[in-house]
Amino acid sequence: KIPFRVNQNQALLTFDDEEVAQRLTKKGKHSVSLDSKTVDVKAVPVTLEMGIKFELHVTVSGRKICVSEIPDLPIPEDWMRDKLELNFSKTEQGGGGEVEDVTYDRPSRSAVITFRRPGASSVFVGCTKYPFFANGRSYKLSVSPSADLRLKNCQPYCGVSKKTILLKGIQETEEEEESIQDMIEIHFQKPSNGGGEIEKIKYVSKGAACVCFEE
Repeated sequence: KIPFRVNQNQALLTFDDEEVAQRLTKKGKHSVSLDSKTVDVKAVPVTLEMGIKFELHVTVSGRKICVSEIPDLPIPEDWMRDKLELNFSKTEQGGGGEVEDVTYDRPSRSAVITFRRPGASSVFVGCTKYPFFANGRSYKLSVSPSADLRLKNCQPYCGVSKKTILLKGIQETEEEEESIQDMIEIHFQKPSNGGGEIEKIKYVSKGAACVCFEE
């Protein structure tokens, strides 16, 4: 979704037919009857803010798992790596078999376990907690798949809504906001005024409002 700011005394109109919107913005200036008087408003295209389009590719490893919430035990790091390797290699406990590598990070209390057998990480699918035995105690470690995230085809864009127009210069009146909105809608629905069927309308008499456009 792309946010768009509508300021005071402005209105957004979205039409069913994009040709109507194009016709109204091409004309630019329109005279609208509001509260027994005629005011001139300007119809301009709705230019959406710069954004980025991209594709996110996720590859889940068949040999690696991520482990977190490892207890901070008063033992050397190489001992902890050995204990993790032993713990996750035991297939009778639901482990993945022979471990090829353990990358342990004490400050974050996390590790990446790499198994030798392809597909070994599949035994941990659906397993969020795994028992870990050390120093005569049992702990529960958090286990999750190891995924490689890659962004592809990143492209900046700045879009213009084809079916929506922005009305500027709507003068303040004593009428209620809803009443003014109805008058604007009636005017721009009439084919004689170059308008057509309106899908949505948002008029702001005070302050500002934020609306979202879907791509």
